[in-house]
Amino acid sequence: MKFTKMHGCGNDYVYVNGFEEQIEDPSAVSKFVSDRHFGIGSDGLIVICPSDAADFRMAMYNADGSEGSMCGNGIRCVAKYVYDHGMTEKTEISVETKSGIKYLDLTVENGKVSLVKVNMGAPGLSSEQIPVRIDGDQAVDVPITVLGEAYRMTCVSMGNPHAVVFVEDTERFPLEKVGPYFEHHEMFPDRVNTEFVQVVSRSEANMRVWERGAGETWACGTGTCASVVAGVLNGIFDEKVLVHLRGGDLRIFYDRKADTVWMTGPATTVFEGEIQL
Repeated sequence: MKFTKMHGCGNDYVYVNGFEEQIEDPSAVSKFVSDRHFGIGSDGLIVICPSDAADFRMAMYNADGSEGSMCGNGIRCVAKYVYDHGMTEKTEISVETKSGIKYLDLTVENGKVSLVKVNMGAPGLSSEQIPVRIDGDQAVDVPITVLGEAYRMTCVSMGNPHAVVFVEDTERFPLEKVGPYFEHHEMFPDRVNTEFVQVVSRSEANMRVWERGAGETWACGTGTCASVVAGVLNGIFDEKVLVHLRGGDLRIFYDRKADTVWMTGPATTVFEGEIQL
């Protein structure tokens, strides 16, 4: 199987051209290629496929083989892949995902995509959309107890479920210990991605993320969007925020009037190769 390894702010995936390659069991392939000792090493597998509704379709699988609905860093790399490999000449494209069609603007330098701006759509705020088991319609600054510790969280769906928790210091926060218990907490019937956010100012933040099915990743595009939305809802952030992740920076704009979130960030090719399945 031919593949390309790419990353967005360190959130790395193995990309496969589904126009040319046929994968019978993508869940099993994702588990195999994601292994950082015996495989290629990644946070999952993304297959770029034909679409009847958009320019391309993105099929995403986590490192544990579970299928994901949307990946903000992953979709930017999809845009870079299709342009850099000559699959399109357009700098404005649409990509079908399990959470709907997303629209992307490509910045091209020296014939290659360097930056991608993504219309991430409207955030889902109802408890059913996320889903989260709470009393009431929205989970904004609601309590949750994890490992006997009381936290406050705000839940947002960006096509996948997120719980955003504001902390004093992201670097010192025990993410590896706490993250799995958030992911599998009984309040989240479909598990959850959890973002731990340190406020630097009204327009700047640090963030670490525990992704369901993958553990800590160096970045999460949908999670970064969810974190800014949560900060705006809690009166902590302005609408435009620069978010520092372990793998790089993302710029998020939550246009409240249009109820739309925009994400801008890099996309990088690491290497290409072939692997025997």
